[in-house]
Amino acid sequence: MRSYQQYCSVARGLDAVGDRWTLLVIRELLLRGACRFTDLKAGLPGIAANLLSSRLKDLEESGIVRRQYAGPPVASNLYDLTEAGVELEPVLRAIGIWGLRYMADQRPDDAFHAEWLAYAASWSTDAEPVGPPATIQLDADGQRAVVELGSGQVLCRAGSIERADLTLSGPARTILGLLVGRIDARAARKLGLACAGDLQLLRRLRPATMAG
Repeated sequence: MRSYQQYCSVARGLDAVGDRWTLLVIRELLLRGACRFTDLKAGLPGIAANLLSSRLKDLEESGIVRRQYAGPPVASNLYDLTEAGVELEPVLRAIGIWGLRYMADQRPDDAFHAEWLAYAASWSTDAEPVGPPATIQLDADGQRAVVELGSGQVLCRAGSIERADLTLSGPARTILGLLVGRIDARAARKLGLACAGDLQLLRRLRPATMAG
């Protein structure tokens, strides 16, 4: 593990998590929870197995990741975040919110997983905390995620449900732009969005900002 060799908490923090891929490893463990090496690698398209092994070793040494053996039927080592690792979630969220300004273009070679879209959607809050429970099905570039509104919370996950109050289908960048308030529904339709159901539900999603 390389060091900036500076007596500064920012530098010390970057000593631990500043290498390429490291924060994305933490992102995947936040989203997946305890998982096998192969599952973790599947969530990080483009990373070499030896580099992932190196990053996990460094994170273990820093007390950010722990490795435990799970017996049958798993019969494999599982990687999970320690308490110190979980404490990095607000850091990842802040970087993600700040990085939304760079998401207008979706490059042809960009990998995309529904979990990442669901994570971005979860940064929103419910503008009608006493509103009735509602669900939004997202179908972005063939990958599916679900947004659940209720009790003042916005919960998101990859996957699908049988009946949704609103279904949004289209390019990932269009759905992301709509969910985080970068474009409105009219502009989203021009960019390939298809809607079915109660579009007014989008009014309940209050996108996160850098201020909170």
